[in-house]
Amino acid sequence: MYRTRKKLALILINVVAILLFIIVSLALVPPRESKEKSLITFLLVSAIFITVVFLCTKIRSFLYSKIIHDTLESGETTLINQFIDRLRFCYTLDEFYSVIGDVLEKVGDCSVMLVDRSKNYILYNSPNRLTTSETTRTKLDQNFSDTWLDGHFFFDRHIGVTSNYKKSRGFFLVYNKYHLYVFCKYTKLFDVEIYEKLYEEYKRFVSRSKTITTLSEISATTKEWEQLAETQQSFLPQKIPNIPKLKIATYFRPLVNVSGDYFSILPIDQNKTLLMLGDVSGKGLPAALIMGLVMNTVKIIEDKEDLVGVIHAVDKAIKGMHLQDKYTVLFLGIIDTEKMKIRYINASMSDPIILSPSPNGYRMKPLTSNASLIGILDMGDIQVAEKRLFRGDTILIATDGVSEVMDDSGVELGDTDIFKKTLIAGAGKTPQAFVDDIVDLIMKYNGDKKLHDDVTMMIAKVGY
Repeated sequence: MYRTRKKLALILINVVAILLFIIVSLALVPPRESKEKSLITFLLVSAIFITVVFLCTKIRSFLYSKIIHDTLESGETTLINQFIDRLRFCYTLDEFYSVIGDVLEKVGDCSVMLVDRSKNYILYNSPNRLTTSETTRTKLDQNFSDTWLDGHFFFDRHIGVTSNYKKSRGFFLVYNKYHLYVFCKYTKLFDVEIYEKLYEEYKRFVSRSKTITTLSEISATTKEWEQLAETQQSFLPQKIPNIPKLKIATYFRPLVNVSGDYFSILPIDQNKTLLMLGDVSGKGLPAALIMGLVMNTVKIIEDKEDLVGVIHAVDKAIKGMHLQDKYTVLFLGIIDTEKMKIRYINASMSDPIILSPSPNGYRMKPLTSNASLIGILDMGDIQVAEKRLFRGDTILIATDGVSEVMDDSGVELGDTDIFKKTLIAGAGKTPQAFVDDIVDLIMKYNGDKKLHDDVTMMIAKVGY
């Protein structure tokens, strides 16, 4: 319905615009006229054309908004939108079951079953005859095995998959072997465009609930804390990807078994790469939970070039955890080796820098903060910053565990000349050699004392 109305609206607007333009233009053009009048007529017709295009654009925006409201945001489809809105703030299966009961069962009179196909175990089923029936369970087991592909599908009254949307008696969502079956007699009344939106939100929920469950279940004893650290390490890149014209090296040293520091390297295409590095407030399990949540949230977002959207998604995920005083600082940057530029959002990270070669040696250009802390404050209006890059530029991103290392007199490393000299001297080296230089400096500057914070950094050299 949504797609059909949108096409009809576009056709109608184009036809009206063409007819209006032709009629007005013909009315303004007399059979014979002088060159001066011809010029004036041409200018009038051009102005009319621009006006018609402007008005049609405004009308199209208005009609599209109305179509969205009339199809996706009203009628029976409102039920699915309500479910999606509640699902965004679910982080555990118990919260998910509550939303199913409040929206799908009480409001929508639907019957629901959630099955973990990897274990062939029913996690939830509505307390009615349909979903508790042995016959229903058997048909679902026979028709939709653990090898079923991820996606959203429809089934008919015989509980068999159907491509005829009008004859459907329910729908089911499959992601990571979690099957959600929704039995609903009026499925055909939902606008078909809403299912993609529903499926994307379902994917996010399954991913984050599994992350939280995994981290929580193995945190009870010392041995389990070690397992937690291993699980957390698995979220980080295990191998630096081979990216043309971009060489990267990283360093990660947690203060204790688990850490609030994190980083990721996500190639978008052959020219663009997303670099991420951040630090969660505090230590221990809460910081580890937030770290895993952030990593997973960014990983499953499809449009990683929308940096503002990524920041808002991370902010919403952290706030949804309801962990007091938990937030993260974060740097997100997309390096484009074809256009030689970096687009970035620096959410209160210790200023990352670009070390750029010049005739007088390397110059340091800060990538200054342009967004607030994530997960605790109102983010407000976020702007994406952009810097030009040159061949040989070296980008250094690090948590404050690097710059805030202190010597015996309490002077932080980031405030010293030796730190700046080390950066200038290392900028011409390979990223790994540069990382090694900084790590050696940290250990020497700190002496024999125990470090007081996690140490994480990423160095990228452009053009090689």
